[in-house]
Amino acid sequence: MVNIGQFEVWFVTGSQHLYGDKVLRNVASHATEIANALNDSKHIPVKVIPKSVVTTSDQIFEIIQQANSSKNCIGIVAWMHTFSPSKMWIRGLGILNKPLVHFHTQYNEAIPWSEIDMNFMNENQSAHGGREFGFLVSRMRKNRKVIVGHWKNEEARIKLGNWTRVAAGGHALKNAKIARFGDNMRQVAVTEGDKVEAQIRFGFSVNGYGVGDLLKSIDDISDSAVAQLITEYANQYIIEKEVLNGKSLKDAARIELGLRSFLEQGDFQAFTDTFENLHGLKQLPGIAAQRLMADGYGFGAEGDWKTSALVYAVKVMGQGLDGGSSFMEDYTYDFRNGGRVLGSHMLEICPSIASHKPKCEVHPLSIGGKEDPARLVFGVDSGPAVNASLVDMGTRFRLVVNEVDVVQPDEDLPKLPVARVLWDPKPNMGIAAESWIIAGGGHHTVFSKAITSEYLEDFAEMAGIECVVIDKNTNPRNFKESLKWNEVYYHLFQNHM
Repeated sequence: MVNIGQFEVWFVTGSQHLYGDKVLRNVASHATEIANALNDSKHIPVKVIPKSVVTTSDQIFEIIQQANSSKNCIGIVAWMHTFSPSKMWIRGLGILNKPLVHFHTQYNEAIPWSEIDMNFMNENQSAHGGREFGFLVSRMRKNRKVIVGHWKNEEARIKLGNWTRVAAGGHALKNAKIARFGDNMRQVAVTEGDKVEAQIRFGFSVNGYGVGDLLKSIDDISDSAVAQLITEYANQYIIEKEVLNGKSLKDAARIELGLRSFLEQGDFQAFTDTFENLHGLKQLPGIAAQRLMADGYGFGAEGDWKTSALVYAVKVMGQGLDGGSSFMEDYTYDFRNGGRVLGSHMLEICPSIASHKPKCEVHPLSIGGKEDPARLVFGVDSGPAVNASLVDMGTRFRLVVNEVDVVQPDEDLPKLPVARVLWDPKPNMGIAAESWIIAGGGHHTVFSKAITSEYLEDFAEMAGIECVVIDKNTNPRNFKESLKWNEVYYHLFQNHM
């Protein structure tokens, strides 16, 4: 997976010449101090690069032009130290194609009551300088994040760090390639979509390959490489002797090595497969998909390239965070006690969300018509999480997000041979399921304990797509109305996204 530590956000400070050279020197000094402090913060995983204070339209245009063309710059942090007349920003913002966050802070944390004079007031005008900048960005209908707080405050740093993670995920997705082995599951609607529009909107490309293309890579894998991977399985997972020595695990290991080789050679960051198109494969890739996701690859079952892309983006966002993220599916309900959802899939749940050391098992798969596949079986710790679905609504992409609480099953599940997670949807299962269905959310999702709904809202804003969140405050009547208003909004302002 791409290392987000290589990415940069540029700290751009706005001012003007009205206040004299001394003030501008102080502004530059303060901006560098703040940027360096943010760069050293444990909460911000990317580099924060201080840039020269901008005081003219030409300087603003030039710095944004440079940011646009920089391969490592994933966004701009804009701070108005003094009053920066915002018409100077029109040319620059007009060409900006990187995410923007308006950091509404100021150098001093407190008002120096006994010493404050007009010189101090002229130098420290973030309070209304930021409002001038904010008006212009709103007037130009430019998507951006606004973070308010003092730069030494941990909460502000966490918010900024989270935003940089989202920017990194969006940047990585913009350059991603998705390999699609076979088509989607036959007759299924939600896994379809406009791949051309997706590439225009998000940047990633989706390319189809026959299973025969993958088989060539699988057949090239040596027996010694398979044996080495089996040893790795034995060291990492709980495996009974008959499984460890069985043919199925060897076939699964060969599939993983061949699939990994294909993805690496083609510089792919995500992939899909489908149980309805396994010609030549001995089994549906189970442990292979699980372990590749654990290494940061995106995955979608049944040809679901949209979920595969979103898994990859969320993996990048959550890099280094606890909790993990995975491909998921709402599988079955428990209607007692307000209702709960059991999430799982046939095989492919990422072990990054596992609560304990996974067990590697081999069981029959009742669909697909192939040999018994190997998979990792585990449960998930309790705690807050999110479930998200990216769908194509025809006129736009919509991201549907549900905040959930993971809970433990009432009893063991000794006969369920797949990884699984049980959750309480917010505000409750009835309202959550109703709202999800009305919004057109898919059955395939990205499940994450590493990120929050705010990450996904920021991601949608950066991409210029619709986002609807189902949380503890969701009211079905209001939710329906918001979908209707969104229809109008995105029809009118799609060209500004």
